[in-house]
Amino acid sequence: MRVLSVEPKPFHWLRYLNAAPGGRGVERARLPFYRAKLDSLPDRCDAVVFASDLQGRVEPSRYGEPERLLGEAVASELEALWDDRLIPSPADTGAILAGDLYSVPGAAKRGGFGDVAPVYEAFACAFAWVLGVAGNHDDVANSGAIATLLDGDVVSAGGVRIGGVGYVVGNKNKPGKRDEDEQLLRLELVLDEGVDVLVLHEGPEHAPMFEGSQAIRERILRKKTPLTVFGHTGWREPLVELSAGVMGLNVHERVIVATR
Repeated sequence: MRVLSVEPKPFHWLRYLNAAPGGRGVERARLPFYRAKLDSLPDRCDAVVFASDLQGRVEPSRYGEPERLLGEAVASELEALWDDRLIPSPADTGAILAGDLYSVPGAAKRGGFGDVAPVYEAFACAFAWVLGVAGNHDDVANSGAIATLLDGDVVSAGGVRIGGVGYVVGNKNKPGKRDEDEQLLRLELVLDEGVDVLVLHEGPEHAPMFEGSQAIRERILRKKTPLTVFGHTGWREPLVELSAGVMGLNVHERVIVATR
């Protein structure tokens, strides 16, 4: 399952609250939704949705809905887009979430660490299947019973072998972080099993303008992993060819709906 292309312009936007840089309060932002093309799809799927770094909140609605995590609102928005026949039905769609789905109430500050089970539950209620990895802001203790959380694991979704490793390299005494040696060991164990799709939160680097981990890049290229999906840091372009036949899909603050 390779991503062949991502349309350059979003087909939809979702408004949300985001913490302003430098602690300057809260700002209104827009989350872009893009269409993409795959060379093949998992069995019994008409589409796959990719997203990460949905670190915001959606304000209470006029219909009495309370403030929600952005990821919860994304799941609802995708259902509404299906109602308008703009995308395939979520019931026939898989979802891959690459971490950082938490925001503090009111989006009052950047960072934070909290429960993201409501996001996974919103996707699990609507989608055919949901896979994810934990970001460095995500408490996933309550999410494992709702969706498939990958952290050194490989599963099959509709005949597609998908592996994943969560968290980021850093001080292991802080939530969402672990030593580089342990992180790379988990990555190597996944890659040694052979995967069609690798899901990470912290991804590979690609040239000076595309920030990431050189060590992760080296291992992906060594195993010629067809597709790596990740977030954590934003890239100017969502889809890049890391080397011949090895694609990287950066979904930081993006929702990508991929079909054939």
